[in-house]
Amino acid sequence: MASRHIPLDAAVIMSTVLEGILYGFSVLMFIGTIWTFTYKRHVRDINWPIAVVATLLLVLSTAHIVVNIIYLEDGLVKYHNTFPGGPQAFFAYTPQATFLAKSAIYILQTLVGDGVVIYRCYVVWQSIWVIIIPCIMWCGVAGCSVCMVYFFSQASISEIENFFTSKLGHWVAAFLSSTLATNLLSTGLLAYRIWTIERNVSTFRATKGRVPILRMLMDAAILYSAALCSSLISFALSNDGLFVVADVINPIISITFYMVFIRIAVRQNNTDYVSTVHVGGGTTEQGTPQHPLKNICRENDVPFLVDSPKLVGTHLVG
Repeated sequence: MASRHIPLDAAVIMSTVLEGILYGFSVLMFIGTIWTFTYKRHVRDINWPIAVVATLLLVLSTAHIVVNIIYLEDGLVKYHNTFPGGPQAFFAYTPQATFLAKSAIYILQTLVGDGVVIYRCYVVWQSIWVIIIPCIMWCGVAGCSVCMVYFFSQASISEIENFFTSKLGHWVAAFLSSTLATNLLSTGLLAYRIWTIERNVSTFRATKGRVPILRMLMDAAILYSAALCSSLISFALSNDGLFVVADVINPIISITFYMVFIRIAVRQNNTDYVSTVHVGGGTTEQGTPQHPLKNICRENDVPFLVDSPKLVGTHLVG
C-alpha cells in the first residue's frame, strides 16, 4: 500500500470531530444569516433565493455529518469484528454505501458553493460572457465528480491499496484541482470588477476601520482555497490527511457563504458608506459623497443571489 502516514481509523475519527466543531459554527452563522435579513422585515421583503441557498447549505452540511457519524459507527462498532481486515480495511473500502453517500453530499455542497461564487460574478459584471469560462469549468467539476463517485463504487482491491497512484486517485485530484481553479477564477473576476469600480470613484474615501467589500470576499475565498490547497498537498504527499480535510471542507463551504453575508449586513447597519450612483461618483441630496456599490452591500442585495434589476441599470455597467 502507498505511504499514508496516518491510520485511516484515526483519520475518520479526527475528521468527524473537526467537522462537528465547524458544523456547530456553521449552524450559529446560519442563524445569524437568517436573522440579518428577517429581523424587522416583512415577508415580501425577504430575499428568498438567499434564504433557500443558505438553508440548502445547512441541510447538506447536516446530512454530511450525520452520514459521517454513521460511517464512523459502522467501522468502529457495527463491523469492527466482522469486516475482513478490521476498521482500517473498512474505511479504505470506497464502495461502502455510507462512504459513497457522504462523497455525493460533499460534491453537491461543492457544486452549490462554486455556483454561488459564479453567480456573484455574474451579478457584479452583468454580462453572461464573463462567466462562460467559469460555467464551463463548473461543468468540468460536475463531470469529474460523477466519474469520481462512479470509480469509488467500482474500485477494486488493488486500486484501493494504491489509491494515490491509481485512476481512482487521479479522479480525486482532477476534482480538487478543477474546483480550486473554478473558485479562483470566479473570485478573481469578481474582485477585479469591484476593484475597478472602487478605483473609479475618485471622491470615495473609506472611514478608518471599515472593511471594504473586496476584503470581505477575498477573506472568504482565501479560507476555502486554503482548505482545497491543503487537500491537494495531502494528495501529493500520499497522506490520508486528505480524507480529514475533505470532511472539514464541507462546513467551510457553508461558513464562507454565511460570513460574507453577515459581515456585509452588519457593516451596512453601522455605516452610510455606500449608495447608488454612477461609476463616476456622485452626492446625496445633502451633498454627501456616495458610492456605486450600495446595491451590493444592502442587506437584501448582497452580491450572490439578487435580482439584477436592483443592481444594474447604470450603477455597475456605466
